[in-house]
Amino acid sequence: MKNSEILTVAKRVVTEEVKALLVLSGTLDDVFSAAVLKIHERKGRVVLTGVGKSSHIAQKIASTLASTGTPALFVHPTEASHGDLGMIQDNDTLIALSRSGESSELKDILVYCKLNLIPIVAITAVVDSALAKRSDFVLRLPEHEEAWSLGLAPTTSSIMMLAVGDALAVAFLELKKFTKNDFKLFHPAGKLGLNLLKVSDLMHVGEELPIVCGDTTLSDAILEMTRCRFGCVGITNDYGHLIGIFTDGDLRRNLGSVELTKPISSLMVRNPALLDPDAYMADAAQTLRNRRIPSAFICEADKPIGILHIHDLLQRGFL
Repeated sequence: MKNSEILTVAKRVVTEEVKALLVLSGTLDDVFSAAVLKIHERKGRVVLTGVGKSSHIAQKIASTLASTGTPALFVHPTEASHGDLGMIQDNDTLIALSRSGESSELKDILVYCKLNLIPIVAITAVVDSALAKRSDFVLRLPEHEEAWSLGLAPTTSSIMMLAVGDALAVAFLELKKFTKNDFKLFHPAGKLGLNLLKVSDLMHVGEELPIVCGDTTLSDAILEMTRCRFGCVGITNDYGHLIGIFTDGDLRRNLGSVELTKPISSLMVRNPALLDPDAYMADAAQTLRNRRIPSAFICEADKPIGILHIHDLLQRGFL
């Protein structure tokens, strides 16, 4: 095949899948809403199951649900028949995926759920299939040709299953009013978790803060700057409000021209860059980068409560 022919095939596949998703969007109805409300009402876990390609889609949906605050797990129907049915609890809900709805491997897990009054949600393309008949809610996939010309390998049907799963996950998280902070709890590592860290999560506080009063001498300010090792000191007024900053760069620029007994307030830089404790670390990193500064104080009501240094960002991979 020529490059142009390969690209034609690729574009045809993507186009067909887009068409399938648009058709799917128009077929979602009150059954979908009822299934979402039933699962939300149950308060248990969502158990996903499926065979073949559907099993891989089911595992991804389970992962998405769990990562967005809806407890979920995948149970393979074959393993379920050999003891894993014990993983399904009374308050759980089963979501079974099968395009044809006739996967024989699903029989035991469906019977078990029926006997134990566990609601079953089917994601299938055939409404009169064995799976659909045993289910309490049928989320029907619209008829649409697979992207492969022979129509054998699941393509459009798989992407529609995945989209239904994503729609369920988002519906649940909005029902629960799931927030960025909630998301951070489930993603403490990796880039997603890092981007959701706040300045207050990493800032240095208490005795680590390099703070002096405005009438402190330059020599004492240097000692404080050396003690805390952030390369700066914050200067406060009589009310504890941050009024300026003095850095090791300022010290180098003034060496030889000032006396060590001079008050630091006469040398400080006024209106220093400040960070909000509730700002996300990604935004804080951008502030330090744009201002070309190695550190910044965090204030509440103009009073310094913390400091963030560029090393904190480097250690976490923000820079």
